[in-house]
Amino acid sequence: MDFEYSDKMKELQAKVRAFMDEHIYPIEHEWLAHQKDPSTMWTPWPQIEDIKAKAKEAGLWNLFLPKEYGKISPGLTTLEYAPLAEEMGRVMGSSEFFNCSAPDTGNMEVLAKYGTPEQQERWLKPLLDGEIRSAFAMTEPDVASSDATNIETSIIRDGDDYVVNGRKWWISGAMDPRTKVFILLGKTPDADRARHQQHSQILIPADTPGIEIVRPLSVVGSFHGPSGHAEMVFRDVRVPKENLILGEGRGFEVAQGRLGPGRIHHCMRAIGLAQRSLEYMARRVESRVAFGRKLSDQSSIRQDVALSFCEIEQARLLTLKAADAMDRHGNKVAKDLIAAIKIVAPRMAQTVIDRAIQSFGGMGVGPDTPLAAAFVNARHLRIADGPDEVHMSQLGKMKIAKFNDGGPHR
Repeated sequence: MDFEYSDKMKELQAKVRAFMDEHIYPIEHEWLAHQKDPSTMWTPWPQIEDIKAKAKEAGLWNLFLPKEYGKISPGLTTLEYAPLAEEMGRVMGSSEFFNCSAPDTGNMEVLAKYGTPEQQERWLKPLLDGEIRSAFAMTEPDVASSDATNIETSIIRDGDDYVVNGRKWWISGAMDPRTKVFILLGKTPDADRARHQQHSQILIPADTPGIEIVRPLSVVGSFHGPSGHAEMVFRDVRVPKENLILGEGRGFEVAQGRLGPGRIHHCMRAIGLAQRSLEYMARRVESRVAFGRKLSDQSSIRQDVALSFCEIEQARLLTLKAADAMDRHGNKVAKDLIAAIKIVAPRMAQTVIDRAIQSFGGMGVGPDTPLAAAFVNARHLRIADGPDEVHMSQLGKMKIAKFNDGGPHR
């Protein structure tokens, strides 16, 4: 692959960077304070729609959608989107200003790829326009959801409807008043189908009777309002059969269509977080004096900066390689690289951010820099979209099979 960004990518990077400089960095503290205040955290920040409108006007809208959907997005490849997601990742949550935030991105991809014309008109169009938000309901408290075949929430056909019953948790976006639809993964049991064909995905309007928010869930003490995470119960929730996506037993097929791109988007943003943290650390150690010497003169500090630079570059290059492979060969062929970057990027970010926190001392774990929140986010990513152990197990299995495929031993 060509290691030089194309002129198109450079131009878009400059546009995103300039937009963030003008509209996002100046309001970052106010915006995040609104999200942390118990009296306002479950309501959208009042100025967010104004900034979203400016992003749309600037052509920085739905950047994540791949090139086959160019009529409703700039039509970027995964590789072209990568540095833009990194720029957005420098400020946690800022991708929402560009209509590029999870779980909406994955849900929009699902609806764009697999939705019926009616489903697309009702849900995809307002999501693409940024008029509503959505949630993806998969994880359950009573089973090890890293093995999604364990999912027990039932989706049972009853005449012209499906009836949904089950308990979900860690549902991103469930608390947001703008969330108008859930895509739920549940079990449609059929003894004649294989284990990986027992589940389906279905669209559930958020105002459907029988949906109960049990409680919001904090992530290491932070609620991440207004979208947040929640534990939920679906009790005799009845939706029309037309709300099923693609068909019974095809839930994992749909899931694979959304998880590859979504996982790598998280990695891109994690690299942005790590890069910004390194820059914070470099400025901090140059400006602080301890025991008669600047921190930047200490060999151990220089090593921390050097290692952080190396690790970020390694993760960035691996991410770009994975993105390039996805564009050239498809998500299925690139699954080993997708798994690899999902293992590497959050761990790298957690390590780099931890070093940056250490360089700030007490200030690093407080509210006056974005570092503490960034650390929590990086730690959370090592579980979100599948824990490290699952990706390592799958990747190890793939590589063992590849290196024992009967070819010549050199």
